[in-house]
Amino acid sequence: MFTIDELQAKLAGGATAVSLAEESLAKIESTKNLNAYISVLNERALEKAAESDKRRAEGKTLGALDGIPVAVKDNMCIEGTRTTAASKILENFVAPYTATAIEKLEAAGAVIVGKTNMDEFAMGSSNETSYFGKVVNPLDETRVPGGSSGGSAVAVASGTVACALGSDTGGSIRQPAACTGVVGLKPTYGRVSRYGLLAYASSLDQIGPFGATVKDTATLLGAICGIDPHDNTTSTRPTEDFTAKLNAGVKGKVIGVPKEYFGEGLDAECKAAIEGMLKKLEAEGATLKEISLPHISYAVSSYYIIATAEASSNLSRYDGVRYGYRSKEARKLFDLYAKSRSEGFGKEVQRRILLGSYVLSAGFYDAYYVQAQKVRRLITDDFNKAFESCDVIASPTMPGLPLKCGMNESDPMAVYLSDIYTVSLNLSGLPGVSVPCGMAGGLPVGLQWIGKPFMEADLLSVAAATERLNK
Repeated sequence: MFTIDELQAKLAGGATAVSLAEESLAKIESTKNLNAYISVLNERALEKAAESDKRRAEGKTLGALDGIPVAVKDNMCIEGTRTTAASKILENFVAPYTATAIEKLEAAGAVIVGKTNMDEFAMGSSNETSYFGKVVNPLDETRVPGGSSGGSAVAVASGTVACALGSDTGGSIRQPAACTGVVGLKPTYGRVSRYGLLAYASSLDQIGPFGATVKDTATLLGAICGIDPHDNTTSTRPTEDFTAKLNAGVKGKVIGVPKEYFGEGLDAECKAAIEGMLKKLEAEGATLKEISLPHISYAVSSYYIIATAEASSNLSRYDGVRYGYRSKEARKLFDLYAKSRSEGFGKEVQRRILLGSYVLSAGFYDAYYVQAQKVRRLITDDFNKAFESCDVIASPTMPGLPLKCGMNESDPMAVYLSDIYTVSLNLSGLPGVSVPCGMAGGLPVGLQWIGKPFMEADLLSVAAATERLNK
């Protein structure tokens, strides 16, 4: 892996953005076995890199990201390029417009080299549900890289790019970051515009960055956040310099340690690595305080009810009529809908649509969906109460090491439960970042830091302290 600072040093030393793009594209070609990319944007990347070189020659560089190769998850639209969400139903869909986060990224001078592989429509935690094949974990090819943004995580971990964008609906940035040993941040809901992001569950989805370091992740976040008239859920808060507090340390910080997160179900080696890091932070001046999140055991259940309900609604637009895959076997209108969707969607997507339709149906809406929304409020209230006595909350990112390949079919419940520590942040809209904190079984362990709403700068300062102590 390499960092933005290292690439900027190359540019300052005489390298060109075109040469950096060419190196990135060559690295993508040499790591095709990882299957991290669905589309590689060779011509477009070299054209944007040439524009960066022209700005540099004129002394008009746009900042830290100008000329830096970046990858983006293939559920974000870029005008004139294929955007598939890793699904057969959108295999040949060419986006007619560009997502706001992508526009902001390119306005900062970043060079997008490719669209990364993912679980189909972001539904999965293993990156094995993609129509274009599974993504391979470069640290251990027998294990999954996490999902659904596994392609973006692997793109950074394998060194094809310094940073990348993913989307997080229930842990889909933080979990693959933990699996591959990189940094992954889910911002506060509303920090980053969702305009141009193909929807899975609109009240849970959030675009966020991956980086080789906390600083790179903070830099990328600063480029993509801000209010957007196209998305009325975006916050009016001004964009911040998220790198400003990275050297602040943890002295005087109160770290909440939920007793529910460090009991049964957490792998012993992962627990030891996380607790070891917390002791190091305590030695640096932080105070550890046990807290309780009494309703957190209901998080996974309520998440899957709400997420699938929203998915069943959002994915109804893929009907074989307006755009996307259309079955050639259909002769009647009903057959057009049924055959196009059954042939175009994979098994996991079909499962979630069926479950979502069920919990929204007459007779079950009040029993399931309404109850799940009530639990969502209780979980949010638990976090609000906890933050009255602490500055940040520490949590495992995952209950154990990355799962073995193939478990999505053999043991789907284990795959669902791999998000047990992450889904609560999507339900409550809170920011969270996964940062490596040690090793277990020869693989990196992710420590998840949870912050107060819109306090990403403070959250990243604690993550940066963790990063320094992990070296």
